[in-house]
Amino acid sequence: MTATAVSPGIWRDVIGQPQTVAALQRAVSEPASMTHAWLFTGPPGSGRSVAARAFAGALLCPTGGCGHCHECRTALDGTHTDVDVLATEALSIGVAETRSLVQLAGRSPSVGRYRVILVEDADRLTEQSGNALLKALEEPTPRTVWLLCAPSLEDVLITVRSRSRHVRLRTPPVTEVAALLQRRDGIDPGMATYAARAAQSHIGLAKRLATDEGARIRRRDTIMMASRIRGVSDAVGAAADLLQIAEQERDRTLESRAAQEKARLLETLGADPSARTQPPHIRAQLNSLEKEQKTRATRFTRDMIDRALVDLMSVYRDALVLHAGTPVELVNEDARPVIEEVARAFSAEGLLLAIEEIATARERIGANGAPLLALEAMAVGLQLPR
Repeated sequence: MTATAVSPGIWRDVIGQPQTVAALQRAVSEPASMTHAWLFTGPPGSGRSVAARAFAGALLCPTGGCGHCHECRTALDGTHTDVDVLATEALSIGVAETRSLVQLAGRSPSVGRYRVILVEDADRLTEQSGNALLKALEEPTPRTVWLLCAPSLEDVLITVRSRSRHVRLRTPPVTEVAALLQRRDGIDPGMATYAARAAQSHIGLAKRLATDEGARIRRRDTIMMASRIRGVSDAVGAAADLLQIAEQERDRTLESRAAQEKARLLETLGADPSARTQPPHIRAQLNSLEKEQKTRATRFTRDMIDRALVDLMSVYRDALVLHAGTPVELVNEDARPVIEEVARAFSAEGLLLAIEEIATARERIGANGAPLLALEAMAVGLQLPR
């Protein structure tokens, strides 16, 4: 299977979405096809925010999306003066953040044809923050465009999605993700193909797997768990390992960033970083920062666990493929011995139940359930039949 042609100009990194690109290009060139609010949905890693940023650049570009001019480049990297981006690292988007965006939406563009406001996690709007956004969508400011991104329509408040035009992205083919990694990031073809397949076409994760050996090792350890859960004690240990892997990655990724943020804040406030105690107004600022960092760490940990569970689920999916005997490529071809062992141990019905156990754990953790308890309950249900 060969990859399809790369879209030209600013759309070159929007892969596997020819219908979406065509619809957005039509909106750029035909005023009758344009509207003030767009909702981009698609599976994680499908390129929702990439498509939204490309659309923003095309709207601002004098030639409709050349991909090379100042407007295109700054729109893509989020530094254009008429492009405001909200990419929250918290568990939800607050009312204050939403009202700030609504105020920005009321301003005329500074240099371009439009003022574009991009919300990368519209599914994290609460009922209160969604209501704050609603007025801006119901009574749009001329030349202001809202671009909202979410995994699915059902993840967005009905009052918001009913006032937006829907753009649905699909999971891009493995071949196109591999080609993107080679073209954009200079990844070796073999590694690019492995990463694209192992990431199940999640573009961001594929790049990480291709460039980070630690990520590949953690994924391999997760895959191996499926073949070693033979009793309750193994299940409890596997759950603890999954949580530990996520927490270690959290600490490796966020600890240095947290320290840098604290140092910058103290410097901005003119405080002595070596002082054992700080004045009340500085302590208040530090407490606020620490609360924000704690929320970010919680979301990061849950996201890492969820990614591990997706990897684990792929083992049982591959085992089902072997059961069915269909000529479908395995996600974990490099771990075929593990897949074959799981396929021999479980019936097709057992594999479906295992997938359901993992899906239930993801739902519980996504609903703020205690991660370790959810993982333990799941792992007990994944024991290899004797």
